[in-house]
Amino acid sequence: MSGIPGWKKKPFWIRLLHWEYWSFHIIYIPIYPVFIFLCLRARSFFFYAAANPSIKNGGFLAESKKEIHDIVPPEWQPHSLFFSCGTEPARVLESLLRKGFQFPLIGKPDIGGRGRGVRKLEDAQALMSYASAALVDFHIQEFILFEQEAGIFYYRFPGQKKGIISGIVHKKFLKVRGDGEKTIRELLSTNPRAILQLPQLEMTMQEMLDRIPAPGEDFTVVPYGNHARGALFLDDSASVNTALTDRMDKICFRIPGFYFGRLDIRYESRELLEAGQSFSIIEVNGAGSEPTHIYDPHHSIFFAWKEIIRHLGILYKISRANHRLGHRYLTISEGLAMFRKDKAVSNRLAAMEKNIS
Repeated sequence: MSGIPGWKKKPFWIRLLHWEYWSFHIIYIPIYPVFIFLCLRARSFFFYAAANPSIKNGGFLAESKKEIHDIVPPEWQPHSLFFSCGTEPARVLESLLRKGFQFPLIGKPDIGGRGRGVRKLEDAQALMSYASAALVDFHIQEFILFEQEAGIFYYRFPGQKKGIISGIVHKKFLKVRGDGEKTIRELLSTNPRAILQLPQLEMTMQEMLDRIPAPGEDFTVVPYGNHARGALFLDDSASVNTALTDRMDKICFRIPGFYFGRLDIRYESRELLEAGQSFSIIEVNGAGSEPTHIYDPHHSIFFAWKEIIRHLGILYKISRANHRLGHRYLTISEGLAMFRKDKAVSNRLAAMEKNIS
């Protein structure tokens, strides 16, 4: 950012001048009328629950990762163990060691999103601290070493034998390249995306920030493909081909009742992924999925609105089709309970973030 005025390095201006950092509700203000219109057409404010009948709430909000984990073929997922909130940290460690887990590991809340409460756990001490701080049910997952990560948005209409990939986001983790002189903190301070992450990193990884990487060393600061944690999202939708679509059909047909959503996948290479080898499904997101390729910095907010509305229309059609097949929408009381639960979990995750900082 050398040569750029100092005011443009301030978090306020970085967020203001780059819509991808705007808050969720600001981005979605023009979308809400469209959403309400679709609800009225469906005669339900919770029609989307029918999109993926095997996932609680269709995967819109407050769905359990454990329940989704149980319906995805185990050979395609990282090894994971699930724990109830309040489980003794020593018991968590003992269970993992008994099952042959090795560090580093990843800790994740069972219900969550946008990277909240997700941590890389380098050793037993970090694991036990995470378990102690957990205010929600959580799971511990093996750390997948594949360096490539993508979010692939897939949908299929009930009764059809072929699905469609409507978008691919390629994720580049937050990294720095060392010069043998500057600390990681100093290197990050030259990157607008990283500047927004510095306050959180100062609380959680202060020792790491003081490290001086060797000349030419590429150091991964945040090993999660999450936009809210500094990952760069690049629209790779133009690379959709028959081989990848066929592979996604094979995968998604083996996830019962899954018709609409985004699969976050780590993989070794595109060729091996298309061949069904050397990949791992990190997460399955349902009706609440965003077409995250919209967050490519080259896209305008108008492109984002168009894509969100397009995917809402698809969600509506799939939900209606499933409803005609007998899959129910949520009742008003069930829908309100879903939102209350999501709010309660969000509050606990916010407190948990402070506890594990």
